[in-house]
Amino acid sequence: MSAADDIVAAARAALGTPFRHQGRIPGVALDCAGLAIISAQAAGIDVLDQSGYPRRAGGAMLEAALDAQPALERVREAPQFGDILLMRFDCDPQHLGICAGKTIIHSWATMRRVVEHDITADWLRRIVRVYRVRADHG
Repeated sequence: MSAADDIVAAARAALGTPFRHQGRIPGVALDCAGLAIISAQAAGIDVLDQSGYPRRAGGAMLEAALDAQPALERVREAPQFGDILLMRFDCDPQHLGICAGKTIIHSWATMRRVVEHDITADWLRRIVRVYRVRADHG
């Protein structure tokens, strides 16, 4: 299996986990960053984790955290299976999801849990950046 396969498998294993800000425990509590972190770790990828961030990470904080990840690189391509998606709802990017082909897996506060659903045109418009595991890390 590839790193992308492992990332998506770990994210799918967390489906239904309750949303909790700064949650990091599959089956107990995850936020969107927590889901990305535990999924990458399940794929054997070292991740720089942060704590104490606000509920609505503003000022490009989340983007800077992704750019600092040594195993990830920004790509200017359409999302592919296993990519980490940085999204916005209002102004600053403030949400993460995992591309699972034609679906997205994310811990969504609105749904109060980790969910998987189609990547619709509305969701595509929310994507600000796409991050992929570097070839030398997966």
